[in-house]
Amino acid sequence: MTLLIAGVGLWVAAHFFKRVLPGVRASMGNAGKGLVAVLTVASIIMMVIGYRTADTTVVYTPMAGMGHLNNLLMVVSLFMFGAGTSRGWVAAKVRHPMLWGMVIWAAAHLLVNGDSASIVLFGGLMVWALVQMALVNRGEGAWDRPEVGPFSKDAKNLLIALVLYALITGVHIWLGYSPYKEVFG
Repeated sequence: MTLLIAGVGLWVAAHFFKRVLPGVRASMGNAGKGLVAVLTVASIIMMVIGYRTADTTVVYTPMAGMGHLNNLLMVVSLFMFGAGTSRGWVAAKVRHPMLWGMVIWAAAHLLVNGDSASIVLFGGLMVWALVQMALVNRGEGAWDRPEVGPFSKDAKNLLIALVLYALITGVHIWLGYSPYKEVFG
């Protein structure tokens, strides 16, 4: 569990760097971006290994039928991740779509995982995303909404989200964590 907690902590530190210490980050120039990238990759590796090897205890039992909601929320999450860069209708209506995608991703996983390692990983990243939004809002002030893009960009983003969902589902099944186990038995 220590490696998992350290990985979540490193992720948070790397992503808060620009917001909490903007002067230090700015003085580093492009090297600061490289540092954040390296720390982010290291944190992901730590979280994956830490999660898979954590001694964990059951904290709560997920409600029956949550697999359906989890799977739906995962598609929504992936769509939101892409909405920020697709520049369609959603990007003009929702501030921080990628961070909202992270919140939805984390919430979806907490619906179907009630163990302590899942709470640390998904709960920790959910809290990070919510705090990150607050920090960005405080630092940047009022949101200048972008122009509404064509619906075709959202449609393309949805198609990409569905393909990614299928790929991620395949990886989960390959790793032994079928998102359909509860849904289809």
